[in-house]
Amino acid sequence: MTPDNAILPHESTLLAWITAIHAQGIRRPGYPADRWAEQFCAERLRSFGLEHVRLEPLELPYWEPRAAALRAEAFTVPCFPLPFSAPTSGLRARLAALDVGTSDVLRGTAVLDDVTLLRVPPTFTVQRRVHEPDGWHDAPLAARAAGFCYDPRGTFDNAVQVLPFGRQIQHVMEPSMAAGAAAFIGVLRGYPGGGCEYYVPYDGIVRDIPGVWIGEPDGVRLRALLDRAPVTVELRVEARCSRTTSYNVVGELPGADDEWVIIGTHHDGPWSSAVEDGSGMALVLAQAAYWSRVPRAERPHRLIFLINGGHMAGGAGVRAFIEQHRSDLAHTVLEIHLEHAAREFVERHGTLVPSGEPEPRWWFTSRIPALETAVWQAIETEHLERSLLMTPDALAPFPTTDGGPFHLEGVPLVNYLTAPFYLFDRMDNLDKIDTPSLLPVTRAAIGIIEATRGVSAASMRLGRRDGR
Repeated sequence: MTPDNAILPHESTLLAWITAIHAQGIRRPGYPADRWAEQFCAERLRSFGLEHVRLEPLELPYWEPRAAALRAEAFTVPCFPLPFSAPTSGLRARLAALDVGTSDVLRGTAVLDDVTLLRVPPTFTVQRRVHEPDGWHDAPLAARAAGFCYDPRGTFDNAVQVLPFGRQIQHVMEPSMAAGAAAFIGVLRGYPGGGCEYYVPYDGIVRDIPGVWIGEPDGVRLRALLDRAPVTVELRVEARCSRTTSYNVVGELPGADDEWVIIGTHHDGPWSSAVEDGSGMALVLAQAAYWSRVPRAERPHRLIFLINGGHMAGGAGVRAFIEQHRSDLAHTVLEIHLEHAAREFVERHGTLVPSGEPEPRWWFTSRIPALETAVWQAIETEHLERSLLMTPDALAPFPTTDGGPFHLEGVPLVNYLTAPFYLFDRMDNLDKIDTPSLLPVTRAAIGIIEATRGVSAASMRLGRRDGR
């Protein structure tokens, strides 16, 4: 079924939703802006006429930084505390570089460690699949011929994608902690834009030493001081760490049968976060607005809209939903997750500027030939250039999305994600939204959902190659 543009929300409506969400301020779990977003999403779902709109509670860790200061010798270093690292009223310690010290040398020191965001070819997510001996037998012919990468203009040729993580992913403090450090000072090497407001790790795990991020120029300066003589640093971090109640926002639309299609994203974010995930909320609300205008008999299955909390606390919200609704997963035909309509920004002559392209689009898709075909056709139909058709385990045991845990439960899924380097930075503002992709991604998701018409959860699972 081709989406009916007459009942599709206008692009300006999606932008208005994103703008309103972004305007509330920092949207971490338990913050006033996140509570506002929960109510905003619930009110929109009710206004579309959804059934059983509800807020399902979940307990989460709460972290609020209030002040941070780092001094070395005679100068003050701008810094940002690592989420859930330990506060300190005033720690004095000898500075030591992780890469040149042994455990004996590092014990009790403030460890200086360089963290560099990964720089990879944009096609790295499909390279392993392209060379798989058995990967050519059941995936769509067009996808195989294109190397599972839809890039008709060749924009990926000789390109480099900057990911929002270093090699340690979220375990940036662990090497220093293992060495017995008293504090962690992370230097963001080669960080586009040169800042230090980097909200990583966001797993909600409390670390028992303090830690701060600093920019590369200050890291270089500290290393130069250290090369000349011993350096003592003073670190102070004030932060509130407690517990809070957040909510998964859930609504339903009955369809042609009572098997489920779950359409999800998350409502919290590290900053005001237009892309992460103001854009995801808009994409899911657009699905709700559209399908609410489609007659019940023409909806392929019961549609469950999930806008979960706790993404910035280790994905706690989606895990809580899975636990609460585990008995319903066996009759879930598809889980589709929509995150991040993002513009690509690059650094030129020390300034961040838009490249004129969307950020590479990742489509984590269960290895079910019919489902992969539906995704590839949606990509081609909507001309969603710079798209990559990926297996769920292309980067990890499950997709690196908030919907990823559904894969571990055997639920067929399509998870849409982009991963711009600025995803966890304060710079994620409205200028980062890739406006031209909002409606094409919405139409593509509609097409993928429509492709499940007449397909049961049991028959969908029979098409899997990975045995789940």
